[in-house]
Formats: sequence, C-alpha cells, structure tokens
Amino acid sequence: MRQMLVQGRVAISDETVPPGQLIELPGRGTTFAIDLAGPPGAPTFFLIHGLVASTYLNWFPAFSALAARYRVIAMDLRGHGRGIPLGNRRFRLADCADDAALVADRLGVDRFVPVGYSLGGPVAQLLWRRHPERVAGLVLAATSRNFMGTPQERLFFQSLVGLASGAQLSRLLPWVHEGPGATLPAASGRMSGFALSELRHTSPNAVLQAMSAMGRFSSHDWIGDIDVPTAVVITAKDRAIGAQRQFKLADAIPGATVHPAPVGHAACVLQADQFVPALLEACRSVSDRLVNSSGAGPSRVERCS
Repeated sequence: MRQMLVQGRVAISDETVPPGQLIELPGRGTTFAIDLAGPPGAPTFFLIHGLVASTYLNWFPAFSALAARYRVIAMDLRGHGRGIPLGNRRFRLADCADDAALVADRLGVDRFVPVGYSLGGPVAQLLWRRHPERVAGLVLAATSRNFMGTPQERLFFQSLVGLASGAQLSRLLPWVHEGPGATLPAASGRMSGFALSELRHTSPNAVLQAMSAMGRFSSHDWIGDIDVPTAVVITAKDRAIGAQRQFKLADAIPGATVHPAPVGHAACVLQADQFVPALLEACRSVSDRLVNSSGAGPSRVERCS
C-alpha cells in the first residue's frame, strides 16, 4: 500500500486541483464538490472516487483533460475526504448514490453520466438503479459487479485496513511538503505531502465500513437491465480487482464498450499517463452515443484497443 502514495510526476496546480465548494444536503449533512463548467452544451460527467481516496487524490490527473471536453462534477463520498462525516451512522452505498443525486440537484444538473472508479463503481451502478431518470450513461473503471471473491482480492482489502489505520500515524512517515506549482517526487520512495494531506481527511472507520459494504454488494441480478450507453475501463494489470472480473462486468451490460489499459489498481494516480487516455476514450464513447438520435449503444460488447 505504500506504493499507492508514491506518485509519478504530476504537477499540482489550479488545473489539477481546482477549487471546490461545500454543499449542504438537507437532512444529510454537508459535503464537498467540484463543478467545472466545460464547453457550452457539453454533457455532464460526475466523477465518483475509489476507496480510501478523496475526489482530489483520485481524479487530479484527469480534471483538466475532462473539463476541456465536458462539464465535470466530482464529490467526496461519505467519510472520505471532505465528504459528509460518518459519525455514528452506517456507511451505505445507497446513501452515497442518493448523495450524488442531491449534489446534482443543488448544482442544477438534470441528467449526467456517473464515472465510478473502484468503490465508485457500485455507487455509479446504484445511481442508475435508484435514479434512472437522472443517469444518461455510465463509465465504470477498475470495478466489478461484486468484490472480495478471490484470495488476492481479500488480501488487497485486508491491506486497506492497515492503510486506514496507518493514516492516523501518517505524521510518523517521511513526506515532503508540496505547494502550488510543485512537482511530486517520481518513484522516490517518499510519501507525497499532497497525498497524505488528502488521506488525513478520510475516516478509518468509514474505510472499514465501506470495505464491508463493497463485500456485500452485488449487481448480478440487475446489471443486465442497464439501458444507457456504458463504457468500461479495464485496468488490465489490476491485482486488487482482476481484469477477468472487470471483463465480466462489461459482458453483463448490453452494448458496453471496453477500454483496456495495461495498468494496476492505483493507475488513476500512479499510471495516469496511461489511464487518463483510456478514461477519455471511454467518456468519448458514451458522449458520442448520447448525441445519436436513438441514444442506443451497440448490440454487443465492443472491445476497443
């Protein structure tokens, strides 16, 4: 898990870490969201981050590239980053999906495309299931219909328990301070101050509960009913959520396109130079189908190189 925090050379700037806002969700709490306008009339893509991460940590390498083409919304999930504090409440994936729909309401967005990474994958799937009138399409990355099925996956999630607990001791780890315009160390073995700063906002209790929620999640019974343009980004060298499991997710969704990248589970940050192009290709696949008169996807799964 140490490797997940050692980032490649990605500049920290106003483009990669854009300003966000606190949004009050009545009866639920206050969360943090980013809203990037994008070109006039462009579709809206709603980014949903992975386990342990914040929206900044998960998506900062992709913000500027996506915002050049689309309106981009991103938020911190409950107990993660600057999201709604979990407190004594139970972490539920359904609550996260409902939070996202309410954020879209507050930002004046009617229909949008959820983009779910890892933990964000089941949240995105539940957005379609719980709020079908709001979901125009789906992009799913490094995720699955269910989790913790193989020994490797169980080991990965167990290691995240250690990371969650270790976040409380992060002040004991070597790290460097990064300011605006700084460049993060490349494979130096040092912890990035930016990454640790983001991790300190995440509740270890929320991570543990989120892991449990992922373990209980399954969309097997209804994933085949998804009727919106969908693209799946496959992290082909993923040791946490195996590529075969990701391909099965894509195969289960009618008309889903597949966009593989030769990267691991933390590719959104550590291998952003390879992950972001695959993400852009997936978003373009969905966007292109949204502008078609029918809005329908292809009749079979398409594998894009």
